[in-house]
Amino acid sequence: MSTVHLLADRTVDVVFPMDAQTLLRDHAQALQLALCEQWPWLVSESLAGIHPIKVVHGLGESALLSRRVRLMLRLGASRATELLSFQGAVLTVAGETLRLGVPHLRELQPHATLYAYRVAADNGDELAFMANVDRELGELGIGGVPVCGLRHRMQVSGRPVDTFSLMLHQLAPQQSLQLQRCGVGSRRLLGCGLFVPHKSAAAV
Repeated sequence: MSTVHLLADRTVDVVFPMDAQTLLRDHAQALQLALCEQWPWLVSESLAGIHPIKVVHGLGESALLSRRVRLMLRLGASRATELLSFQGAVLTVAGETLRLGVPHLRELQPHATLYAYRVAADNGDELAFMANVDRELGELGIGGVPVCGLRHRMQVSGRPVDTFSLMLHQLAPQQSLQLQRCGVGSRRLLGCGLFVPHKSAAAV
C-alpha cells in the first residue's frame, strides 16, 4: 500500500509487533500515558484510539502475554503514515518493558458484525448505558442490532470506571466503516469504544 494512497482522509489501524512477557491486567491508563509520552499529538487527535492489549486469561494482577500479541492504534491515515518508518520504541508500562517492532497498516473492513471489548459507561446501569448507545448510533446514522455484553470495571486515576462490552450486527457496509471510524462513547485512548470485526454474537 503506497503512502500516496493513504493520504486520503481515512482511518486505519497501525499494528506493532510487540516483545513483552507480562503486563498488568488493568493496564489501560498506564499504556495511554506511555504512548502519549512517546507521541504527544495523540491527545489532540479526536479519533485516535488505543486498542486493548489481549492478555492471557487468569486471576492474578499481572498477566502473561502471548508471543503473537500486538499493539494497535486507530488513527487517521495522515497520522498513521508518520509511524510507518518508526521502529525500536521501548515503552515502560506499569513497570513492564514493551519493545515495539516495525509497524504495518491494516485498513478497516466493512464487516456486518462488530465488537467492542469495552465501551465507557456513566455507571453500572445497563439500561442507561444502552439508551446512550442508541442515542449515539442515531446521531451517527448507524442501524444494526446492538447487543450489550459483560460489565467490566477499570481504574482511572484511582477511581473505578464502568464499561460494557458491546456488539452490533446486521450492519450495512458503510455503516460498519463509519462505526469503526467514530466508535461509541469516550475514553478512546483507554481502549474504549473501538470496534473490530467479529464472526458471531458469541463474544458477548
